[in-house]
Amino acid sequence: MPVDFTSAQRERYRKHLVFDIIGEKGQKKLLSSKALIVGVGGLGSPAALYLASCGVGTIGLVDSDALELSNLHRQVLYSTADIGKPKVSLAEKRLKEINPDVDIRAVKARVGADNATALLKDYDVILDCTDNFESKYLINDTCVSLGKALVHGGVYAFDGQVTFILPGKGPCYRCIFPELPGPGAFRNCRQAGILGSVPAVIGAVQANETLKYLLGIGRNLVGRLLRYDTLTGEIRISEYKKNEKCPVCGGK
Repeated sequence: MPVDFTSAQRERYRKHLVFDIIGEKGQKKLLSSKALIVGVGGLGSPAALYLASCGVGTIGLVDSDALELSNLHRQVLYSTADIGKPKVSLAEKRLKEINPDVDIRAVKARVGADNATALLKDYDVILDCTDNFESKYLINDTCVSLGKALVHGGVYAFDGQVTFILPGKGPCYRCIFPELPGPGAFRNCRQAGILGSVPAVIGAVQANETLKYLLGIGRNLVGRLLRYDTLTGEIRISEYKKNEKCPVCGGK
């Protein structure tokens, strides 16, 4: 944590520093915090842009994919010239250009049972920006095991959802969605399509939830699932309780 801000930092974070609820103390909290984004695609792109711009001091990026042309209508970190290159390398370069204060730790990998603990253990909060259910359940289970805060985000067609999982303080992902959907129950974005602006909205909400948590302000979506229907503009928030018989978090 810096003892004081440089003149460049004071200008960069000026709107935070003059904001009573954040101020110098809050900005120093952000600069000393560590957030991990798993998946730097449609959700991870806007989340990473806002966390880096706001001065979260260490941002981890985990993704195994190379950029494809079809990604560009929603994955706003990248450009046409980037096609074929690893997303984590591209994201690392772009985020460092946006804010040199931030330490970017990029890992080209897919989260799996063999590496999840090692990848997640050093961070204050995890953002699940993945696009498949297997990864979402694995990330949830690992965060509960490690006692790590988790911001879940998901999108489908015109819809998006966000919840905040704080082990020991509310339900986990498995409490809300007990069963892994069977084969063919849902189509992914590649199969079903998605409006390009939807992940931007949901990824930004994930970033906002992360910033609130790191700053210790406001009320996170613990025990609440926010659903946004972008076609109608309707936002619904459903409340969920912890399942004491949950095989992952029950009894903890």
